[in-house]
Formats: sequence, structure tokens, C-alpha cells
Amino acid sequence: YPPLTIANLVLFSRARNLDRALAGQSLIILLLPFLVHVSLGGFQPSSGVVLWSVLSPFNALVFGGLRSGIRWLVAFAAVVALGAVIQPRATNNLPDWIVTGFFVANIGTISAVAFGLIAAYARQFAAERALSERLLLNVLPAPIASRLREREEVIADAYDAATVIFADVVNSTPLTVELSPPEMVALLDEHVAAFDALADRYGVEKIRTIGDNWMGVAGVPRPRVDHAAAAARLALGMLRFVDERRGGGKRCLEFRIGLNSGPMIGGVIGRSKFVFDVWGDAVNTAARMESHGAPGRVQITEATYRLLDERFVCEPRGSIEVRGKGVLTTWWLVRERE
Repeated sequence: YPPLTIANLVLFSRARNLDRALAGQSLIILLLPFLVHVSLGGFQPSSGVVLWSVLSPFNALVFGGLRSGIRWLVAFAAVVALGAVIQPRATNNLPDWIVTGFFVANIGTISAVAFGLIAAYARQFAAERALSERLLLNVLPAPIASRLREREEVIADAYDAATVIFADVVNSTPLTVELSPPEMVALLDEHVAAFDALADRYGVEKIRTIGDNWMGVAGVPRPRVDHAAAAARLALGMLRFVDERRGGGKRCLEFRIGLNSGPMIGGVIGRSKFVFDVWGDAVNTAARMESHGAPGRVQITEATYRLLDERFVCEPRGSIEVRGKGVLTTWWLVRERE
């Protein structure tokens, strides 16, 4: 076996044909045990040494894929059938205890090799599944991902009460001129990564980032009675992060933030690059709170203000004209009471 394997490697080093090298190695693994099987007299006299030929389809399966593995499995079956036809003699000159010992060794070793290969594939499958799970949870909330795995055709739910938060960069255009593309992306990434961590901390579900706009929702897909407070803490945390960067002398972005509470619909749309999203008038109003807000401040609707009660300090902004909504009474979220 070693000389033939070395010869095969030499041919591969010269021809650089991997498919031919794999086929040659599979052929060596297939035929050598069969030749020993014939020379020793058949199945029983050879202690089933032809079982080693099963490594040929295993080798092809691991390195050549399923189709190659099937072809070599058929070849292995043909070799075993041929071995049954060619039985030179029922016994040989080896003592029975040696024949029995080799039976044990052959069966045990082949079983161990087969188990090792299956275990390796099982570990690889588990690792790939864990990776796909992490990727899925990066784009979908955990409860929604679980329903998607169960092959639920339409994922759409109505939520009676939730709070949507929008945060958008103010005056980002001058920065795109001042900074190089890698610097601009890195700056945005630092802020978005911090916002994502804050969202996890306060239990707010991130929906998406589009350009320099960050969107999240509290109370979806897991309903919670304190959704307004959770979104408010996140908004204040975002401003606090920006202030801390500025205080540390780092370059920072300026954000307008808007919040609104109310009923909405959540669901998964699309078949490729699908996303979980929320819709409804409450979502549109939250977007208006951001776009009609002020840099470095959090504007909230009266619906959100009423849910916050006395737990947060708010300043009345008064009535403002909001595009598509008419006149709305809004408030500035200042801080959480100690």
C-alpha cells in the first residue's frame, strides 16, 4: 500500500490533477484488500480482509462528493460479489486463532474508522447548523426564526401596543466629503454597533439600518407592558453614547431620534434576503417624530408620553405641523427620574 500511495502522490505532483489522484487512491484502497482476500483463499481464510475496501467509497465521499462516493460504493459491492464467486479454497495454513484474531481486528478497526468518519461529519453538521442559526438570528428575531424553521407559510401578527424608535444622522453629507469611504463606514459602524448593544441591553428589537438610519421596536415580537420605557431608555442611551464620545475627544455623529407608541403589524416579507418588519400608522408617525425633530434630542408623541407617566422627565414642545399627519402635540424626552 505505501509504495502505491507514494507513486500516486508523485503522479499528482507532476500532473496536478486532483480528480485523477483521488480516483487512483480510491482504486488502490479498493483493489489491494481484494487481492489479499483472493490470495488467502476467500472470506473466511482471509478474515474478511476485503472489508477494508469499504474505505474506497468513504474516501471518494469525503474528498469527491456524494456522486463520486456512490460510484465507488457500487464498485465496492461489485468487488465483494466477485470475491464471493472467486473462492480458491475454504481454508489456508494459518491457525484458527490467527484467523479469528484477524477477523476481530478487521471488523473492529473498520467499525472504528466508519464511526470516526460519521462522527466527523456529525461535528461538521452541528457546526454548520450553529453557524446558519447565528446568521438567521442576525436578520430575524428568535421567535420569528423558530416559526420560520417550522415552515410556517405566512408570518404576520398584529401587536396591540409597541413603541417604535428611529435614529437618523444629522448632516452626514459634509462628512462623506471630509472622510474617506473606509473612515466613514468605520465611524458609522462604531455608532451602529453601540446602538445594537444598547438595544440588546434594554430588550429592544432592532429592525434594520438603512444608510445612516437606525430603526428598532420595543414590544415586538415579544409583547411587553413597559415597551415605551424600554424604547425611551434606549434613546437616552444613544444620546449618552454620543456625548461620551464627544467628551473623550473622539469624532462623533449627531442624531435626531423619534419615538411613537401604538398598534402595528409585524411580519416577514420576501423569499430571498427576507426581513422581519413592522408596519402601521404608529410606525409612520415615529418616523415623522425623527424627521421633524432636532439634533441631539428625542422627540416623542403624546401617546408615548402618556405611557411613560412620571418615570421620565419630559418637556412639552407644543403643537407642530407634521407632514401627512396634521397638527400633533409632541414632547422632548429629557432623562429618566432617579
